[in-house]
Amino acid sequence: MATTLFPKNTAMAAPILTADHVSKSFPLPDGGALHVLDDVSVTLNRGEILALLGRSGSGKSTLLRILAGLISPTSGGVTANGAAVSGPNPDVAMVFQSFALLPWLTVQENVELGLKAQGIAAKVRAAQANAAIDMVGLDGFEGAYPKELSGGMRQRVGFARAFAVRPRALFMDEPFSALDVLTAENLRGELLDLWVEQKLDTEAILIVTHNIEEAVLLADRVIVLGANPGHIRVELPVNLPRPRERKESAFQALVDRIYTIMTRPNEEIESVATGVKQRPTLAPLPDAAVGMLGGLLEIVEAQSGKADLFRLSETLLLDVDDLLPLTDAAQQLAFATVIGGDLTLTPLGATYAKADILRSKELFRTQALDVPVIRLIHGLLDKQGDGRLRRAFFDDLMARHFGREEGPKQLERAIDWGRYAELFTFDPESDTLVLDPALDGASPVQGG
Repeated sequence: MATTLFPKNTAMAAPILTADHVSKSFPLPDGGALHVLDDVSVTLNRGEILALLGRSGSGKSTLLRILAGLISPTSGGVTANGAAVSGPNPDVAMVFQSFALLPWLTVQENVELGLKAQGIAAKVRAAQANAAIDMVGLDGFEGAYPKELSGGMRQRVGFARAFAVRPRALFMDEPFSALDVLTAENLRGELLDLWVEQKLDTEAILIVTHNIEEAVLLADRVIVLGANPGHIRVELPVNLPRPRERKESAFQALVDRIYTIMTRPNEEIESVATGVKQRPTLAPLPDAAVGMLGGLLEIVEAQSGKADLFRLSETLLLDVDDLLPLTDAAQQLAFATVIGGDLTLTPLGATYAKADILRSKELFRTQALDVPVIRLIHGLLDKQGDGRLRRAFFDDLMARHFGREEGPKQLERAIDWGRYAELFTFDPESDTLVLDPALDGASPVQGG
């Protein structure tokens, strides 16, 4: 059986890069700030593959670029080999999601770009580029242009360009997400083989991904980031021998554990890395359309009320960023629970999945009143004599809870849910949120 390039216990290995209490904010046109990262500390050790895993909005790519020295943190700092990083780190090479090739250059010329920027002599540059091209299986295509290549071949050029400069650390920003499933699987396996067989002249790999199985397949350590702003929720070692088999129980158990963590974004989880517990003051509404939620529950109900999340994502052709908001919504509405990577319908959820449209709306209305954001808005409207409050008030309220960037999104989702539940709506003429007149002074319909 193949072994890893370096000893598995990376805790004692020398760090290549360290981010120390890094936070990042971007200025907004109105004078405010968009907070992307909050107090993140990460170490990349020699001899490991580290995966940064998280949903959209968790700041994964921003953190990657801060570690690479491409952007500066607002607070905190990054060190490489004991020295502060204050600009692009020459010890880091990047592989991007979008290939990032120059269309007017050949494969050979694209691969030589980094070497040319370093001032490497032409003959040495050509030799190193050719070796990297051979390594990724593109020998014979040195004179081809990107437009002549498939997506998988273009990404191989991106890998070859990174390999050619022989970086101490190889950074990858969702490098397989733009590829079809089979091409991604093939390229992912080839990269891992090169690492395990010690053919890569690099000391560590850092990969950003939202694919849970990919993280467990590749990494020695997984850091799960929370969102809005990005923060470390938990750090998990992957103590599985290579090659790793997806069907092995230990592999599936770790995938299920991460799914469970990511489907409970508002639950306290003590991080191995920081020992910090995160708890927002108000749980955000997930970005889940009511129609898709109903369809998901119907599919699970047809599977005896229980479905493995990973298999469900494969069946629906949805990635984590699309599936998890639906599971969040199901849990907030008490229609389902997630335990051990399985989505299981509650008795109420099974009733909802089988109900006709009128009955399902009654059930949704009753459960929505227990969702924190919906309950807050409905309660404030209900206390008004005319059941009305200006939208500007709620804009400010949501911004205070969720930030200037996320606040408006939360209000729009709340209005959508409130309309469907017939609890409240938005009147554009008066620019107010309005309590639904059907429930004005009446009790909500009780679900069974």
